[in-house]
Amino acid sequence: MDVPVPVVEKKDTNALDFLFADNAVTSRFQSVYNAFSERREALGLSNPGTVENIAKEVQRDVFLNNLSFSGLRADLTKAFSVAPLFQVSHALSMGGQNQPPYTYAALYGSPWVFLQANIDNDLSLSGRFNYRWTNALVTKTSVQLASMGQMVQVENDYTGADFSASFKAINPSILDGGITGVIMASYLQSVTPKLALGLEAVVNRMAMNQPPEMAISYAARYKGADWIASGQVLAQQGAIEASYWKRLSESVQTGINVNLSFAGMGPMGPAKKEGQVTIGAKYDFRQSSFRAQIDNQGKVGCLLEKRVAPPIQVTFAGEIDHKANSAKLGIAVSIDAADPEVMEQQEKVAASDAPPIPF
Repeated sequence: MDVPVPVVEKKDTNALDFLFADNAVTSRFQSVYNAFSERREALGLSNPGTVENIAKEVQRDVFLNNLSFSGLRADLTKAFSVAPLFQVSHALSMGGQNQPPYTYAALYGSPWVFLQANIDNDLSLSGRFNYRWTNALVTKTSVQLASMGQMVQVENDYTGADFSASFKAINPSILDGGITGVIMASYLQSVTPKLALGLEAVVNRMAMNQPPEMAISYAARYKGADWIASGQVLAQQGAIEASYWKRLSESVQTGINVNLSFAGMGPMGPAKKEGQVTIGAKYDFRQSSFRAQIDNQGKVGCLLEKRVAPPIQVTFAGEIDHKANSAKLGIAVSIDAADPEVMEQQEKVAASDAPPIPF
């Protein structure tokens, strides 16, 4: 009589199961990590942005520090495609400070790649190349070749669900027998739905015969219903920077920035106290926007952007420095040309869910 032989199912085994699945230490660590992740998701935290842009609502949206200019300027931009983005531009300027008379630029962008190159009449070349490895990781590179010097910058940004990490290197080199240049690393983490804390470390070493210099700053950002407060503390330099932004209405937003420096504190000598306070406001109208700011040094500036037609925009910039007894005035005209087919592509891209271009 034949006796049935029990069939034993063979489980797929892996050489690493002892380290992960069958190991009590790693299993405990994995369970703790999973519990921590679940509680972290239950808090409903959002991405707080980066330390570099911790006060972007004030510095970029309200203030006109990066928008002010002087002299006459004309910009002509021609878009050949939207998906992917491809356009060229010609910029002419006269009477402005630190502005070349002519600049030619070309730009290409897709959800994964961004390319930009500029060249002026002095043959100064600058370029940017960004690549999105994943939805969270983006590598950014920029190069500048000019008669006054060269600059190379490499940056990696990782955008998590509730944090941002960045690593940047400026003019890195290993040709001198070691690492030289400027290395920057930052991390910003949301700890509550409204509060985010972070830090930034900067290491600077211009040459191997010079000792490296390191600076660490601590950052905080608090977001209310219609206002945002942020601050940074540079302990080694004895500096404090604080910003406050508030939306007064759908078309009006204001901001204030305070910089305090206490250089020289300690046994090395008496402290040199310096401070700067800047207050600004931005008004958005149907076809125009107006920015104005004033600081405690007696400098008053304003910027008016007016779209007189769908492809034409006129910009007026003015600045008065009462302390230096000087004034600046700038007028610019920008023309954006595009075929009707390109305009139709733009409407389709705006309605799609494609990832943004990694600018």
